[in-house]
Amino acid sequence: MNADAVTDSGIWFRVEASSAASAVRRAAERLGAQVEIGAARIADLAIVAAELTSNLVKHADEGVLLLRPVRRAGQAGVELVAIDSGPGMADLTVSSRDGHSTTGTLGIGLGAIVRQASWFDGYSLSGRGTVLAVQVWPAEAARPSWAGALTRPLTGETVSGDGYAVRVADGRHQVLVSDGLGHGPLAGAATEAALAAFRDAPAGPPAVVVGHLHRSMSHTRGAALAVAELVPTAGVLHYAGLGNISGVIVEGGGQRRGLVSLPGIAGHQRPAIREYDYPFGPGARLVMHSDGVVDRWRMSDYPGLAERSPLVMAATLLRDAGVRRDDACVLVARSWA
Repeated sequence: MNADAVTDSGIWFRVEASSAASAVRRAAERLGAQVEIGAARIADLAIVAAELTSNLVKHADEGVLLLRPVRRAGQAGVELVAIDSGPGMADLTVSSRDGHSTTGTLGIGLGAIVRQASWFDGYSLSGRGTVLAVQVWPAEAARPSWAGALTRPLTGETVSGDGYAVRVADGRHQVLVSDGLGHGPLAGAATEAALAAFRDAPAGPPAVVVGHLHRSMSHTRGAALAVAELVPTAGVLHYAGLGNISGVIVEGGGQRRGLVSLPGIAGHQRPAIREYDYPFGPGARLVMHSDGVVDRWRMSDYPGLAERSPLVMAATLLRDAGVRRDDACVLVARSWA
């Protein structure tokens, strides 16, 4: 692989000064060429990258941006997620109109992002910050995914031991979150083995899939992991986990229901594997995360967040509940029925 190629886990940029803009734009252009979105869309992508970084520099505290490829429905595109910790835009809809500005500029930044994007979503809470998610596809955008997730490595590391995967196997909509033991490349290798085994696993319920992952990871240091299967037509969620992966169902009113994971390490010893079933009604959200995310977040602190895309919801929770002294991963999934 080309040394400049961007992996599916993406690249995180700290955006605290205008000098970051050129680095982000160049990386975005390289990624656009890598996934072959075409010259015209690469030019649009460059505008999006420049405007996102400009907004972070002008308006944000502790701004960061994730750049990564995204693949769906047989095509590839580029995804950018801009995250800041404040002060936050009072009204994203108003801010996206051309001519609106809070800093005395022409006010075309967010409007330009929306125009060039194939897909755009965001969430902002005054005093807490803003999350903006953008996708640029070569032609017509793929339908937004029913699941979204992000990973972030421990501060000082370039490889995360946490990871996630999403699949539809023989009609089964399933997600995986994995936390390789420890940190760095060996933890990353354990999680990569889990993700590869998950993608290739025979179609089956979560307990069967977890058993397959366990048998496939004996050559690694092992991982805590959990697999969930959403069946919205039946109003149920199936779940099987080993170790300290947190799983929560958030109901429409914001109530939380914790999901059971049993003690154990996938790939080592002979852990007990058991599957549990939970009600999963209309408007419910599944949130899964590694122990690099503090499990004290409450949806009542985020009015309207559950109505945003799974990716924006995951990014917001990662920003506020993720810890810098550990790898972190958050996945959110919702009903598509």
